[in-house]
Amino acid sequence: MAERLHETGDGNRPSAAQIADNFSDLHPPLGAAKSDVEANRCLYCYDAPCVRACPTGIDIPRFIHQIRTGNLDGSARTILSANILGGTCARACPTEVLCEQACVLNAGEDAPIAIGALQRHAVDHLLAKGGAHPFVRAADSGKRIAVVGAGPAGLAFAHRAAMLGHAVTVFDAKPKPGGLNEYGLAAYKMTDDFAQREVDFLLGIGGIEVRHGQRLGEQLQLAQLRADFDAVFLAMGLGGSNALGVHGEDLPGVRDAIDFIEELRQAPDKSKVAIGNDVVVIGGGNTAIDAAVQARRLGARRVTLVYRRGAAQMGATEWEQDLARSNGVIVELWAKPVVLEGEGKVASVVFERTQLRDGKLVGNGDTFRVAADQVFKAIGQHLLADALAGLNMAHGKIDVDAQLRSSLDGVYAGGDCIVSGLDLTVQAVEDGKRAAHSVDAWLRGKGQE
Repeated sequence: MAERLHETGDGNRPSAAQIADNFSDLHPPLGAAKSDVEANRCLYCYDAPCVRACPTGIDIPRFIHQIRTGNLDGSARTILSANILGGTCARACPTEVLCEQACVLNAGEDAPIAIGALQRHAVDHLLAKGGAHPFVRAADSGKRIAVVGAGPAGLAFAHRAAMLGHAVTVFDAKPKPGGLNEYGLAAYKMTDDFAQREVDFLLGIGGIEVRHGQRLGEQLQLAQLRADFDAVFLAMGLGGSNALGVHGEDLPGVRDAIDFIEELRQAPDKSKVAIGNDVVVIGGGNTAIDAAVQARRLGARRVTLVYRRGAAQMGATEWEQDLARSNGVIVELWAKPVVLEGEGKVASVVFERTQLRDGKLVGNGDTFRVAADQVFKAIGQHLLADALAGLNMAHGKIDVDAQLRSSLDGVYAGGDCIVSGLDLTVQAVEDGKRAAHSVDAWLRGKGQE
């Protein structure tokens, strides 16, 4: 929010204290009193449209009613039974285009129920309270399952599979679990090391081992995993960043936006993270917005976000676009990069104006130049498929059926590495949960619907 953006106004970087404040919680918690007021606004609809709009199917009227009656523990269990990463989703999900957009109060003059904030209130209460894990494991099945990737899909799968009685080993390339929740979301969305606290809570169910520094195709081989385990769930996400394909993108000062976001998330002192004066971000999704806003909050004098199409086609929601503008990000639409210029280091980017011609995006010959001493590329990622020999692929991702089964017997997949609808944490969680039940049914020899 712009009112908390500290700028010096003299071209110097904000102080360490100002930068720390710039990266404080974007949405501070409601608190008990405001949560009670908000919960009392809910109409508790029958066949509630907000539930249908939630990819994980959380019983939203029920958990809000439980808040209203003072049953915060029960409210959190209602949420977490459908979405074990409900704390992260309450912070980072675009509720404004999911459950809150579906709220019936939008039909009148009232604002929708603050569903995300109420969800955070309940889940944060349970995590802060501590104590026994709210879910109990079933009897040991004797089956062992390997999970590749400790992101939202992999963690959701691991928790549900453990709850169903299976022993789960999660392999991950990074030194910490969490995937994009830990490495890929803006720091002001995930303050106070919440991603790791949530993982610790999730692992509290037992029956889950996490091994780090394990990358598929290097330390891990799919064939060996299939031999060593009764089933395998692939949830490694997308490991490769797309290239611009223009001259100069290998110049010093040009990097992938996701790497910049990861560096910020892992930095103990964000004032030590280098940022340019004139920053250009190329892309139109949430990663582009997160990179642009955080560059401004670090003290970049001028941040320009450039997207090749219009605002309506951006992957980032309208709310995220407004956040960028309110933080002083200059948004340029209908423009594509044609060359990055510089001697020894990037100095500017030349863009060409674009337009639709017979339904195809083309340049119109009009060009303009933007000064840039730092450029972040945020034009999407792709699956690194070299280690996936034998698996059928579709649209550059792992092909799965309705039960999340791949073309290899006993191998399932979910999250960003498959085509499964919304490109969101909440969708990845749903993939993991559904796949766990599918694997459980297969392992127990049950019929599949």
